[in-house]
Amino acid sequence: MDTVKGFAERIFQNVERVIVGKRNAVELLLVALLCQGHVLLEDVPGTGKTVLAKSIARSIGGSFKRIQFTPDLLPSDVTGVSIFNQQSHEFEFRQGPVFAQIVLADEINRATPKTQSALLEAMDERQITVDGVTYALPAPFIVLATQNPIEYEGTFPLPEAQLDRFLLRLRLGYPERLDEIAILRRQRQAHPLESLPTVAQIDELLTLQAAIKEVYVDDLVEEYIIALVTATRHHEEIYLGASTRGALALYRTAQAWAAIRGQTFVTPDEVKALAGAVLGHRIIVSPAARIRSVTAAVVIEEILNAVPVPGARAGRRFDRAGAAVSR
Repeated sequence: MDTVKGFAERIFQNVERVIVGKRNAVELLLVALLCQGHVLLEDVPGTGKTVLAKSIARSIGGSFKRIQFTPDLLPSDVTGVSIFNQQSHEFEFRQGPVFAQIVLADEINRATPKTQSALLEAMDERQITVDGVTYALPAPFIVLATQNPIEYEGTFPLPEAQLDRFLLRLRLGYPERLDEIAILRRQRQAHPLESLPTVAQIDELLTLQAAIKEVYVDDLVEEYIIALVTATRHHEEIYLGASTRGALALYRTAQAWAAIRGQTFVTPDEVKALAGAVLGHRIIVSPAARIRSVTAAVVIEEILNAVPVPGARAGRRFDRAGAAVSR
């Protein structure tokens, strides 16, 4: 997995020329790229959500389009529309902004549920259907959606079906004091995004997306993932637990997280590190728990502390790749 690790380091170093002090968030976003997953960036305005999305797109040389979600946005404004050509006397399909490799859905919760649902098929099947005709989206296809968790007036909360299609939910947060000073100095003359180079190619990313699936996951780690997901469904503070899609997301992201560190196998540490970002938006805390200010993050932390971490089986040995071998 040295190839994946080298690819990751190139992206990290390039993006950190623009995004200062957010290594963990950049790593998680790269995990989503390697897993072909979508990301929900939830934070207050001005923390760098849009800049992060643009930096990733430039780093891999992918096509980038931004959709500004507003209450009057129509589904056809996202997917595209068929227009009658008077010369050919036929309908022609005009592609919408969703036809890009990196799509930034800015303030997605400001659009109506009807418009939000226009992304469901695209996010899940990487295709759209307009007037009964199905059109494939470019590969890779990644949706980076942003929303402001503070403003609720004039917004439409994302339905659970759509939240479940996001591989990860990230929060950038405010930068540390020294990092913020560095940001001021870097932008004294010009924004570093303007001169950010491309350090990877789309073909390389597609190859590595297939490579991470070869990262070994022992059946004990698989059982640990299922135990965590099952615990969310039976926790007394949770009204709705994580779905099977959540278990698959935790499995795949753990493979990518291990790969960018040069590992050829997954350990429980990777699973624990990703549980909050993968499962946090997939569970609904009960109303009684919300009154007591219990959050999804708190519940997931309780579950991680309660579910036993698997160890090596007695009588089993592992080779350097992490695969079990017979005695």
